[in-house]
Amino acid sequence: MEQIKPKLAEELPEPLNGESPDRSLRALLLLEVLAKADAPLSLAQLCDRLAAPKATLLRMLVALERLGFLLREVDEKTYLLGPRANRLGLSLLRNPVVLQRSRLILQTLVRQLGETCNLTALDGDSVIYVDRVETHEPLRLHVEPGTHVPLHCTASGKLFLAEMPADRRSDILKQLELTPSSDRSITDYDLLESELERIRARGVGIDSEEFVRGMVAVAVPIRAADGQCLAALACHAPTARKSLNELIEYIPQLQAAAAQLALSLDLDACRG
Repeated sequence: MEQIKPKLAEELPEPLNGESPDRSLRALLLLEVLAKADAPLSLAQLCDRLAAPKATLLRMLVALERLGFLLREVDEKTYLLGPRANRLGLSLLRNPVVLQRSRLILQTLVRQLGETCNLTALDGDSVIYVDRVETHEPLRLHVEPGTHVPLHCTASGKLFLAEMPADRRSDILKQLELTPSSDRSITDYDLLESELERIRARGVGIDSEEFVRGMVAVAVPIRAADGQCLAALACHAPTARKSLNELIEYIPQLQAAAAQLALSLDLDACRG
């Protein structure tokens, strides 16, 4: 069930129904509303939230859909962010200035925990490693930044699925093949949904040797000021050195670092 959101008219620097020459500002505000929504939104809902005329928004929606920034749901009546908007978000995470800030936080965390830590993001129907700092221990899993890994068998991936609005998660799972990455991978959709319910309740993603046999991982969300999941912070280790329960004990440190990362990734949080 979609939550009722406050109108944004009071937050706008000028009315959307005025003759403002800055159409790019209008488009950005529209994309922001869709990014924060718990479910795809209809034209009427967008008009209500932005206090804008229907004709104005309809022209904008058509243009943004044509450019790939928006997608229309199968019902043809509701809109959600498209692949180009998602790539724009990834570009922000991979900006050199942002990466410089986040790397310092990752380095400090790895010194504290002694295990590899990763900054990850959702990229379509997979997880992308945005950045990572490896442990100095000789036994470790090496993955290059920019590598994509599955959603259904990784700590970050399951966390992203659990955080999604139900409609979007359902759409992704319909197209997702639950190919086993190890003999511990979840390959049954009902079992995966049950796992996602537990993750949603805990607020922590867990990988119990599901991606790579002999490796365990935990992931916590990096949230914007409004609670939206921007990215994830994950820590993984070989079971020869750390058990899953030992990694779970690191969750408070991971959550503290995630809060620091949120300040470097989210402009609203920085201003707040």
